[in-house]
Amino acid sequence: MYARRRRVYFAMMGTCIVLFVLAWAVVRLWSVPAAVAMCVVAMLIPPVAAMTANRRGPEDRWWDDPSGDPTSDEWWDELDGKKRRQQ
Repeated sequence: MYARRRRVYFAMMGTCIVLFVLAWAVVRLWSVPAAVAMCVVAMLIPPVAAMTANRRGPEDRWWDDPSGDPTSDEWWDELDGKKRRQQ
């Protein structure tokens, strides 16, 4: 899962860089407004790429989810200062 998200992130960031380079190396020679529009689109890509890369997947374990191992969960709860009710 992490590998797929990482590939998507790098593809989006690569697209961002390509848009910037093409906008100011090639497109500006014919149309400055088009180059500016390309830069605006490139500017919107990094936040979307970061959200995509940091999205929680259905099988991701997060710090506050129990792992299923009572000893480990008890140890982490003690470190976090939490008292989990015994069931």
